Amino acid sequence: MTPQTSRPIFIIGCPRSGTTLLQQMLHSHPRIAFPSETRFVHTSYEVRQTFGDLELEENRRRLAEWIVKGKDTKFHVLKLDAGETIEEIVQAPPTLGSALAAVFRAYARKHGKPRWGDKRPSYFRRVPMLQRMFPDAQFIHLVRDGRDAVSSLKRMPWYHGDTFSAALTWREAVDTGKRLARRLGPETFYEFRYEDLVAEPESSLRGLCAFLGEEYHPAMTKAYEHARETVPSARKWHLRTHEAPNTRNVGAWRERLEDWEADLVEHVLASRLRQHGYALTGVARPSAANLARYHRIAAHRWRSQRAHAVLDRLAESRDPNPVVSLLTGPVPVDGAADQA
Repeated sequence: MTPQTSRPIFIIGCPRSGTTLLQQMLHSHPRIAFPSETRFVHTSYEVRQTFGDLELEENRRRLAEWIVKGKDTKFHVLKLDAGETIEEIVQAPPTLGSALAAVFRAYARKHGKPRWGDKRPSYFRRVPMLQRMFPDAQFIHLVRDGRDAVSSLKRMPWYHGDTFSAALTWREAVDTGKRLARRLGPETFYEFRYEDLVAEPESSLRGLCAFLGEEYHPAMTKAYEHARETVPSARKWHLRTHEAPNTRNVGAWRERLEDWEADLVEHVLASRLRQHGYALTGVARPSAANLARYHRIAAHRWRSQRAHAVLDRLAESRDPNPVVSLLTGPVPVDGAADQA
């Protein structure tokens, strides 16, 4: 029997790398509650200082109402009682991490599960933030062929970047994953490929469960049954979660990318693609103009990230309270899970 743990779980990765599929698979595990993207973790962290000293009950209440009633937080996807959740946050220890953990623990309790997780692809940029609040967390990095990730990302109605920025986002994600693997170690960080997940889901999920300290459960490979009830058909970009895992879109970049895009993306990502086991096709060298534009955007991103890192450190020095969650251990659950 695998020893059981209650560590929070976070899924990270470049957008359009299969993280929603993985979230649905993990939620199908009988011990893990994994909601759809809520978007209140990073946003509450960014505005945390506006709520002042959380030792004061009125400030915890303002924070709770912002999380539960804020127009951009997507608290509604959890289908929790707003009033009860506000009171749980108010009664939680006076730290931001505790407030957020109170929400996820309430969600886990609703589903009769002792463990919770959260998913947002861009969390790969926010691991230091997550570790400040949840130092015992485990991180799962799902990697997809950068050419497929770029071609898929460009098709999304909510994506407003171009081929250059999409390629840089994938590069940033896999480079961050490489650094995290070294820094966090195999007990805290786990990386695997989307292509392996959809080709051999049981084998991939068994390896993942071993990392998480959980027993594999066959329901995880049938997550599409849960997704059909919870992923709206209007979100056409997530409709693949309604199907059994398959490899139909592996390599779709060959039809989706224009010739100049394929040349650029494979060329600038070549070494990283090889490192993750993806074969190169030997495309033509991209034009000098496209290469120059790519490197200009990369330099601008690097400067912007450095500036944000300085601002983050300055903000941390001004925190009125610790941010670490003091709500740890398994979620108390009673009876069968509520699968609503």
